[in-house]
Amino acid sequence: MAVIHMTEYGALPAVHITADDGAQATVSLFGAHLLSWKTADGKERLFVSAQTPLDGSKAIRGGVPVIFPQFNVRGPGLRHGFARVSNWRLTGQGGESGDAFLEFSLAPGDIAAEHAQAWPHDFALTLCFTLRDNALEMAYSAHNPGKQAYPFGVALHTYYDVGRLDATSIDGLRNQQFLDHHNQTRVQDTPLLHFTEKHDRMVEATPSVTLNTADATLRLEQQGFQQWVVWNPGKEDAAAMVDLADDEYLRFVCIEPARIYQQPLEAGATWTGKHRIIA
Repeated sequence: MAVIHMTEYGALPAVHITADDGAQATVSLFGAHLLSWKTADGKERLFVSAQTPLDGSKAIRGGVPVIFPQFNVRGPGLRHGFARVSNWRLTGQGGESGDAFLEFSLAPGDIAAEHAQAWPHDFALTLCFTLRDNALEMAYSAHNPGKQAYPFGVALHTYYDVGRLDATSIDGLRNQQFLDHHNQTRVQDTPLLHFTEKHDRMVEATPSVTLNTADATLRLEQQGFQQWVVWNPGKEDAAAMVDLADDEYLRFVCIEPARIYQQPLEAGATWTGKHRIIA
């Protein structure tokens, strides 16, 4: 039977879950932010910066930041939206047949007045994390209970602990074109993407990609999203980040399923995206 208990991660209230096979996850109520995922072998699969504040004063650098209602500055509001800096509610938990899950929800009454004023729409977000076999599953939904459509963008900004960046590659983006989400320049991809410098690119989503590191292989699957975003800040940008140690960029890569461009969510409609990571 799954073991679930409240805990703290830094100064943040969090929920810790352990599945029957020993796999574990820790999720902060701040941002419904997945901070740790250890597979049954005890190996940590996510990266969190040692420099990031863990007191709710700003967004967390690492783990899985939850993006809504806009990606980066692709919208008029707060960069990457308010979901990652809001306090979510734990609305479901449990486990059966070896599975273990935690469900979190966010609604207008949960967000700060400044965010509600800047984005005055009715919404209901749900994010469910499930430990199943040797995989982590994330089911993310946005519902519009209001009477008017609103624009939204989403992403699960996952930081993977790769150990050594120079030993890391991504397969599965083959024969596609990358679209740099800062200057819109299209560049042809190579069959196997290696990391030797800064990467800040997005590509139209394939059903799955494979992340290869020095000592692990992860299969990443998505449904309902439209792009994969691949990011590492590189040496110069990392040095300018106060919440990232200068050499920490060598330990992670971000591969995130996303809907980059804000699109309308009609009144009464629900969007659902699924992301599965298989170790």
